[in-house]
Amino acid sequence: MQRIALLQMTSGIDPAANAEAIVSAIFAAGMGGATMLFTPEMSALLDSNRKRGAAHIVPEDQNPVLEAVRAAAAKAGLWTAIGSMAVLRDDGRWANRAFVIDGAGAIAARYDKIHMFDVDLASGESWRESKAYAPGEAPVVVQTPLGKLGLTICYDLRFPALFEYYGRAGVDLIAIPSAFTVPTGQAHWHVMQRARAIEATAYVVAAAQVGKHADGRETYGHSLVIDSWGEVLLDMGGEAAGLAFAELDPARTAAVRAQVPCLANKQAIPTFAA
Repeated sequence: MQRIALLQMTSGIDPAANAEAIVSAIFAAGMGGATMLFTPEMSALLDSNRKRGAAHIVPEDQNPVLEAVRAAAAKAGLWTAIGSMAVLRDDGRWANRAFVIDGAGAIAARYDKIHMFDVDLASGESWRESKAYAPGEAPVVVQTPLGKLGLTICYDLRFPALFEYYGRAGVDLIAIPSAFTVPTGQAHWHVMQRARAIEATAYVVAAAQVGKHADGRETYGHSLVIDSWGEVLLDMGGEAAGLAFAELDPARTAAVRAQVPCLANKQAIPTFAA
């Protein structure tokens, strides 16, 4: 069995406080026997006021949160998947970027969120991620002590083709770090997470933001670990931030794929014009 840790956060507008929470979790996860820690989307800064937040959005090599996480990961010898943080690209646009840090503190992989959260909800919430962020261009698979890890971020969850790609790439697990709204979380979070695990026949690890944040938003929480059969192994609830652990069985996915080889059985479907 392989032990992982998930950090459910209520990230705020102070990067130093967010960094302190992540660093503390790295050492606690290591002490708890985890091989790898997973954090949510926008772990370093969650601020819907883009003018205020812009002062903290810098190139990744100047980001103090990333620096602190890398140093802590090296000291603890713990692989760490930073769900995402906002970084300044060379072209002046922002990226919603995930990082995988190895046990020596080196950056093993980066992934920029592909699908931008541009929605108008019946609750009155309206989000336009594409106004500030540039979308990523490609999926990313990285080899880790847990096996092959596919990277996604939050709204990517709604696009099954990305998860089919990872399934066909033979990943062992997929990270879906998120900051889901409460209305969409209540309606769709659990069912979509289970569906993606089943479709890709891979473990899903979804560390999430939770609760009321300093910028006024509220997020759904319910950080999840789901196995390749769709069974929920961990649900951290929607009330509070914290650290939790789950056990992954490396043989589980192979057994599921042997029983229901849906990716191998798939037939080509014609594409119809709209």
